[in-house]
Amino acid sequence: MNYELNYGYLRVAAAVPAVNVADVRRNLDSVMQMALQAHEAGAGLVVMPEMCLTGYTCGDLFHNDLLLDEVERALDEMLWNLPTMDMMVVVGAPVRHRGRLFNCAIVFNDGRMWAVPKTYIPNYKEFYEKRWFSTALTAMDVHSVTIAGREVPFGRNMIFECRGARVAVELCEDLWAPVPPSSLAAINGANVIVNLSASNEVVGKHEHLLGLVKHQSDRCIAAYVYASAGYGESTTDLVFAGNGIIAENGVVLAQTERFDRKPRLAIADVDIELLENERMINSSFSDSSITHGAHYDTIKVDLRRPQVTAAGIMRHIKASPFVPGGEAERDARCREVVAIQSQGLMRRLEATGIKRLVVGISGGLDSTLALLVAVNAFDNLKLDRKDIVGITMPGFGTTGRTHANALKMMETLGVTSIEINIGAAVTQHFTDIGQDPTVHDVTYENSQARERTQILMDYANKVGALVLGTGDLSELALGWATYNGDHMSMYNVNGSIPKTLVKHLVSWFAKSYPELEATLLDVLGTPISPELTPADEHGNIKQVTEDIVGPYELHDFFLYNMLRHGFGPAKLFMLACKAFDGQYDHATIKHWLTTFTRRFFNQQFKRSCLPDGPKVGNISLSPRGDWRMPSDATSALWQQQCDTL
Repeated sequence: MNYELNYGYLRVAAAVPAVNVADVRRNLDSVMQMALQAHEAGAGLVVMPEMCLTGYTCGDLFHNDLLLDEVERALDEMLWNLPTMDMMVVVGAPVRHRGRLFNCAIVFNDGRMWAVPKTYIPNYKEFYEKRWFSTALTAMDVHSVTIAGREVPFGRNMIFECRGARVAVELCEDLWAPVPPSSLAAINGANVIVNLSASNEVVGKHEHLLGLVKHQSDRCIAAYVYASAGYGESTTDLVFAGNGIIAENGVVLAQTERFDRKPRLAIADVDIELLENERMINSSFSDSSITHGAHYDTIKVDLRRPQVTAAGIMRHIKASPFVPGGEAERDARCREVVAIQSQGLMRRLEATGIKRLVVGISGGLDSTLALLVAVNAFDNLKLDRKDIVGITMPGFGTTGRTHANALKMMETLGVTSIEINIGAAVTQHFTDIGQDPTVHDVTYENSQARERTQILMDYANKVGALVLGTGDLSELALGWATYNGDHMSMYNVNGSIPKTLVKHLVSWFAKSYPELEATLLDVLGTPISPELTPADEHGNIKQVTEDIVGPYELHDFFLYNMLRHGFGPAKLFMLACKAFDGQYDHATIKHWLTTFTRRFFNQQFKRSCLPDGPKVGNISLSPRGDWRMPSDATSALWQQQCDTL
């Protein structure tokens, strides 16, 4: 599918118009006003509540021909007037056919009209729709009905398609059924589900409803646009709060304010490309169509798909997709991540029968997190912390700040602390291979990283321990690790944790160790660096990683959206411009996106032989699970698109 013109977005709206029970003309005016408002906002699809032309609470008036005749006149008027708006409009209305009445969604587009009947008719507690309406199941052989003298296609198995968006319709109770019609429509191709509802409010029901909408959009890997009746419905026995909800793949993008007298509109850009990519990845979804495939009529429609720009996109773009926004949610996430890391390490220790760990402690973020997780695992296993051997290995670029922090952490945590200066060994190695020590090139840097790994491996052999890896997901994505140096270990608890999340995890640990809080906060405040080149004249870090490879917050953003959703450079650039507006200019974003793309492809060979480690989040680069790519795959296509940005 080609999404380049609009980045795969469809702008949708859930509208809650004001209604007056049985006043079809007044309701028609309200419906048309909401359609116009959605049109002016650039929507290609607008959905309104069940029975919004009459009011859901008409009762036995639904059997009155005067009311039903007026509904037909209103639908005919809409058919003539809506084409000027150039979008898809879905409203609720009663439809007669051969002595039966159906609760229908009426779909309008480009001078055409379709009627989709409700499948499940509630007849319990406060609902008694079977008094008036027949189920779609009684009309499976009916393919058209007559509305205002026009023959109108009729049936529940219709999917409306335009430029990658495929829209299916269900009504209210259909969502609450054990197998909603939308489930079948989704596995038969629909990626946008609309629901016209008239669900009343009772205490606690709203949260349940939100959960249903979110979970159905998640199960169907679809967008779900829900519009329910609001102010103006009869309050004889019930109150309708007016719910407009737009969800996508388990996430609510927009919703209206409840209990408001004024008409309300929820609007958002749903990502059709994201949904289609997710479906391609999820093999269970595609296999469902084998056992639940059904015949659906595909109807070509002309949906307005507006040009989407970074400034105009109507959805929140998270700048830190790996990190939850709220403090409580972040705290819960950190707790769960540490539990996964710790349990992975605990099981590896038990499985091998090894009760000692060796870990290189630099005083940087990653080794700090690995040490803290190791301590947590040992505490859970009731093992002696002294059997965690932390080795600090000062080299040519080690600064007093990181060295002091490394020693302070090991002392405070009560692990065994060893210091081995690598200067003499690396200098000898330079002599052996003929390396000029004044030339600070890749050989100069990597020799130090490999010497440190050799020390860790050999010391672990000596004392019967595992070498705990420290490298994180962001470094693996960029290849910012020395092959067979810090790239290698016997088990790595950080391998699927991005740098942006590592920072929050260390901050979270700082709250758990008051005696170590000042040190951990200083680690967080230290520039990220491998410290492989000499410090400046004041003893400060000179080799700053983010000056060389770029800001980790940008790279983590690119990584998440490329791997999780399959987006290419053009869409990544547009999204980053929105997410980081005012923080990075477009030229800077383009520069680091180009760098990310090049490095991600070129450094695959390092990821093809990663050590074991637990998967923590949705994104992992393990060659045994989540990411399989040839080491000689070319980035030419991606680089070419970067060049056009």
